[in-house]
Amino acid sequence: MTNHLAQTESLYLRKHAENPIDWWPWCPEALETARRENKPIFLSIGYSSCHWCTVMEGEAFSNQLIADYMNANFLPIKVDREERPDIDSIYMQALQIMTGQGGWPLNIFLTPDRLIPFFGGTYFSVEPKYGRPGFLQILQAIRRYYDTDKAKLQDVTQEIMQHLQQSAVIPGTETIADNCLSSGVQVSTAIIGDRHGRQSFPMIPYSQLVLQGSRFNLEAKYNPQEVSIQRGYDLALGGIYDHVAGGFHRYTVDPTWTVPHFEKMLYDNGQIVEYLANLWSSGVHEPAFKRAVFGTVQWLKREMTAPEGYFYAAQDADSFTTPTAAEPEEGAFYVWLYSELEALLTPEELAELKEQFTVTPNGNFEGQNVLQRRHLGELSHTLEAALAKLFQLRYGALPQELKTFPPARDNQEAKTYPWPGRIPSVTDPKMIVAWNSLMISGLATAAAVFDEPEFLELATNAANFICDRQWIEGRFHRLNYEGKTAVLAQSEDYALFIKALIDLHQVSLAFDSAPVAPEFWLKTAVKVQAEFDEFLWSIEMGGYYNTATDSSDDLIIRERSYMDNATPAANGIAAANLVRLAFVTEDLNYLDRAEQILQAFSSVMQRAASACPSLFVALDWFKNHTLVRSSTPVFASINQHYFPTAIYKIESDIPAESVGLVCQGFTCQAPAKTQEQLLDQLQASQTRYHSVVQG
Repeated sequence: MTNHLAQTESLYLRKHAENPIDWWPWCPEALETARRENKPIFLSIGYSSCHWCTVMEGEAFSNQLIADYMNANFLPIKVDREERPDIDSIYMQALQIMTGQGGWPLNIFLTPDRLIPFFGGTYFSVEPKYGRPGFLQILQAIRRYYDTDKAKLQDVTQEIMQHLQQSAVIPGTETIADNCLSSGVQVSTAIIGDRHGRQSFPMIPYSQLVLQGSRFNLEAKYNPQEVSIQRGYDLALGGIYDHVAGGFHRYTVDPTWTVPHFEKMLYDNGQIVEYLANLWSSGVHEPAFKRAVFGTVQWLKREMTAPEGYFYAAQDADSFTTPTAAEPEEGAFYVWLYSELEALLTPEELAELKEQFTVTPNGNFEGQNVLQRRHLGELSHTLEAALAKLFQLRYGALPQELKTFPPARDNQEAKTYPWPGRIPSVTDPKMIVAWNSLMISGLATAAAVFDEPEFLELATNAANFICDRQWIEGRFHRLNYEGKTAVLAQSEDYALFIKALIDLHQVSLAFDSAPVAPEFWLKTAVKVQAEFDEFLWSIEMGGYYNTATDSSDDLIIRERSYMDNATPAANGIAAANLVRLAFVTEDLNYLDRAEQILQAFSSVMQRAASACPSLFVALDWFKNHTLVRSSTPVFASINQHYFPTAIYKIESDIPAESVGLVCQGFTCQAPAKTQEQLLDQLQASQTRYHSVVQG
């Protein structure tokens, strides 16, 4: 027997389709059923590559006693947070209000009439543990509470609703303090520079701000340039990177960047590719950075690119060791027994592997080895040959022989397909606009920095797919399930796709043989921005709502995303986009709207700078935007330098015998006679805000 999730497209939801719990997707019929039957809603939110979501599915959600009680007393609803980040954001905030912490699976109980949360948690064990009740006991207690203590329930829901409503109303200001940008850079530098946490996350929105801020030479506890370079070393050398086959895992479970939580998310990889390319263009020509970028693009081509050109969403952390295994094991696809290495490699190869990587007989992860580099620099031919042998053991072919590797779309396919090497992790093949956009931007940046037309072609193919397939009846949509477009686009989809389009426009200026003319990307960006403004702009408060005006009826509040997490917040990206559009189109209405966003969130920037690095990136664009006008092909060389708030425009009417004009806003410096002079003017323009603040 299957439940209501059997006909859904989401891989995460379909993983629960055969649970004895009578799951519903989030839909009007489910909400109406809960109201009609006066059943509290049990809302469970997760995503396909979430390890503890998988554990709870196999334990509590497959337990018949729990299912019987749940079905009789609650209306259970499953949500894929990757489909509906708006729902996830609201109820994650509620959980943090109630418990002081959050995570996934997010399990929360709602009143059926107003959808207000009144109790929640993350992972619930079937059996009582560590002084905590088992899940069935929790369900029984919550149902008693719902039935017998209406007065307290009303007080609790009223208090939580007040907190949520207050959080959605952010007081803005008309002025932004002169030191706001430097303070924001210093705060993010301290966050990235502190290496004493229990886990290590890429935190690219923070790292990006630190890298941009490094050009100001600010005085701080940590040096922004050193911190941004160190973050590059951590990423390119650490166990978070798959040194055998490319691609970055989501984070490491330790502060030493050694043992990852093994899932690979598209959104991380897109951001990291862009960040490492920016580090390279800033002058840090570390071979490990280039190897990680190129290896990640190879992984993307081989395992994460659909035949239609878009990119898949994620790969699970867990995989099966044999076709008959009952459950997958975390990291099984990626780790190495020392005995395997001894049998596979020559003594010379093994010795060099042990010298360059964290390889020991006892291992560093449950008796096995996660590869983490010990040193910077190039890897030798001997070592690359050794890593190719590991690739062959994992995939069944050498790297140069394996152009594409088919995704395992669910556990059954993973266990039954005749894989020539190890059984791979399950790949979630859905297309998410926001995540594809992050990868498009990363590829575009890397294409310019490393002069790689193939990277631009990959980015172009994905962007063309979105342009061709993600509009239905004139409205932009977030998801595509192997040809089926779904879910209206949210603010992050609009903001990140507009950024990707502008990035493609800028990078295409540097390639004579760009697959698509630069003007197409700019015209498309203007069109998407107009739709964004029409359906998600907050006229009353400024900034963009997470969801459109006509798709928010089932939400208890409308949020405006400003807090950065693993991905950058929509309003920070949107403000920077608007500055860029203003000067490349010469339409100052965009600049006015960017200023309105910064004013709308100015109190947050001053009160909670640690929450919103992308808004500070946008503030940097607003204060330090530099327009380069040229009719000559100088953009290819300029793009290989790091000018984080510069935008480029082809014009035919620049002064004779000049290579270009460097303009601060619409005030231009003397025409540059040589490319060297142009670069000097551009460098000075990029750091002008620092001199104003320090003066």
